[in-house]
Amino acid sequence: MIVLWHGAEPVGICVFAAPAASLTLRTKHFGLANPRTAVALAALNSHLWLLSRVVLHPTYRGAGIAAAFVRRACELCPVDWIETLSAMGRSNPFFERAGFTRVGVVRHAPGGNLRGAYGRASKGSTTHRHAEPAYFVFDNRRRLASE
Repeated sequence: MIVLWHGAEPVGICVFAAPAASLTLRTKHFGLANPRTAVALAALNSHLWLLSRVVLHPTYRGAGIAAAFVRRACELCPVDWIETLSAMGRSNPFFERAGFTRVGVVRHAPGGNLRGAYGRASKGSTTHRHAEPAYFVFDNRRRLASE
């Protein structure tokens, strides 16, 4: 977790978490052969984090600081890669401005289930009924040059 401060007031937060064991777009993007083996999962956890939440105080939204904050928060992470999923990522280039690359969009599988994203959602799920989130990856290997 990384907090953005304005003086003594916290105004933003980026929350990082362990990635899900399986994500189809990640498997294709990184060319993973057996992503669920014990060795692959251990490597995944040591080289990749999930940016799970970004929150900015409403007073500071629209000030042009969010993308720079997210970029800097990612650069401070001790891993090579950061990934995120965003339902708004299809219409708002926020993550691209922060340095992420849009890899693709998680599509509904035949039969109405959302597969390959974090968790499984059934056809009747209100949380993911219309969601087809964009998948983004941040290449943080540049941090090694500055260490």
